[in-house]
Amino acid sequence: MPGGAGVRRPDHQTTTRPTAEPAAAGGPEDGAPEEGTLGPPEPGGPAVLGPLGPLGEGPPAEGGLPEEAPQEPLLPEGVLPERVLAEEPAPREAAPQRPASPQPAPRRAAPPCPADDVSAEAVLAPYLRGQAADFLRSLRLHREHSAPSDANGQGAEAAARALRRSARRISGSLHTFRSVLDPAWADHLRTELAWLSGTLAREHAYAGRLTRLLEALHQLSGAPLPAARGTKPAAKAPTTPDAQSRAVLGVGAARAGALLERQLTLVRTRAHSAALQALGSSRFHAVADAVALLASEVPLAPGTASRGAEAVLEPAERAEQRLIGAVAALPPDASAEPYNEAQDAAWHQARLLLRLHRYAHEVVLGAADPVLTGAGHALDLHRDAAEAASAAASAARTPRIAPATAYALGVLHADQRHEVEAARAVFRETWPYAAAMTAP
Repeated sequence: MPGGAGVRRPDHQTTTRPTAEPAAAGGPEDGAPEEGTLGPPEPGGPAVLGPLGPLGEGPPAEGGLPEEAPQEPLLPEGVLPERVLAEEPAPREAAPQRPASPQPAPRRAAPPCPADDVSAEAVLAPYLRGQAADFLRSLRLHREHSAPSDANGQGAEAAARALRRSARRISGSLHTFRSVLDPAWADHLRTELAWLSGTLAREHAYAGRLTRLLEALHQLSGAPLPAARGTKPAAKAPTTPDAQSRAVLGVGAARAGALLERQLTLVRTRAHSAALQALGSSRFHAVADAVALLASEVPLAPGTASRGAEAVLEPAERAEQRLIGAVAALPPDASAEPYNEAQDAAWHQARLLLRLHRYAHEVVLGAADPVLTGAGHALDLHRDAAEAASAAASAARTPRIAPATAYALGVLHADQRHEVEAARAVFRETWPYAAAMTAP
C-alpha cells in the first residue's frame, strides 16, 4: 500500500517507495463523510464508480451548498506499531593501518502480511465485528447523552461523531471487500450506512463551514465580526499595510458575515431536524439491527471461509491501485486554475479513494498507515476550502445585497480558492509516490 506499508505479500512485485517519509501535516482523519462517487462494484470484478459513495454521502443540500462535514479529527486513528529497524551487523574492528569502511544506513523492515494458513474470514471478520461493536457502543452513548439532563449536548455530539466513524469504516470495508462477502447483503447495508452517516454529518458540516468563513472574513478585514453561534470569537488578526483596502472591505464584511450566518444557520437547523427524524425512524432501527447481527456474524460469499488471506489481499491491492491511478490523473500544476471549480471533482475523488485505501490497510494490517497522514490531511483542507468557497459564492448570488457586501463575499471567495491551491501544493509535497503525480 502507499506509504511503505502495503498489503502485498513478500513474493509479489511492489511499487517503489520513497526512502524518506514526509512529516504528517496534521492530526488524525475522520469527522465527516465523503463525496458520493463510488457505487457497488460489478459482481466478481473491481469496484466501479457510481452515484453513491460508501462513506456516508447524502443528496446535495439546499442552495447548492455541499453537504459534507468538515474534516475535523474526532477519534484518534490507530497507528502502526513502531517499525523495526533491521540493524546492520557491527563492523569488525579495523586494523590500525586501515580505516573502517562506512556502514549502510538502517533499512525499514516491511510489516508482515497475513500468513498463508490464515483464512480470509480470520482477517476480515474480526475487523467488521469490532467496528460493529463500536457502532453499537456509540449508539448507546448517544441515547444516554441525548436526555434533557445533558444541557450542553457535547456528549451527544461526540457520540454521533463516533457513530459516523464506525459507519464509514463498515461501509468502506463492505465496498472494498465485496467479493469476499455476501454481495446482496453487503450492498444493502453499505447503502443504509451511507444514508445514516450522511444524514448525521450535515449539521456538523454547516457549523464548521460557518466558523471557517467568519474567521476568514475577520482575518481579511480586521474588523470584529460576529462569531458563529456556539463558538468563541476568532482572535484579532494583525493589521496589514494596505489600510485603505481593508477599510473598504470592512464596510461589507460585517454584513457579509451576518448573511452567511443566516444562511448556514438555517440549513444547519434543518439538518439537525433531519438527523433527529432519522434517529427515530424505522429505517434507522433496521440499520441498527443489521449492525447488531454483524457484531456476531459476518455473512461471507460461498466458499470464502476456506480461502486464504489472498482473497483479502487482492481487493486491498485493487483499492491501492485505484488510489495511485486517481492521483496520477490529477491536473498538473502547469494547468491549475485557482478559480476553476471543475477541477475540484478529481481531487475529491482522490480523497475518497485515499480513505478506502486506509480502511483496507486497517483491515489487512490492523492499523492505519501513518505515512499517508500528511497527504490525507492536505486533501481534507482542500475539501474544506472548496466547500467554503462555494458557500461564499452562493451567498454572493443573494438578490438585492449591497455592493459592499458582494465585494466582501467576492474577496472571501478568492481567499478560499487560494486556500484550495495551497492545499494542493501541500498534498504534492507529502504524497509518498512522487512518480505517480504525473500521468504517463
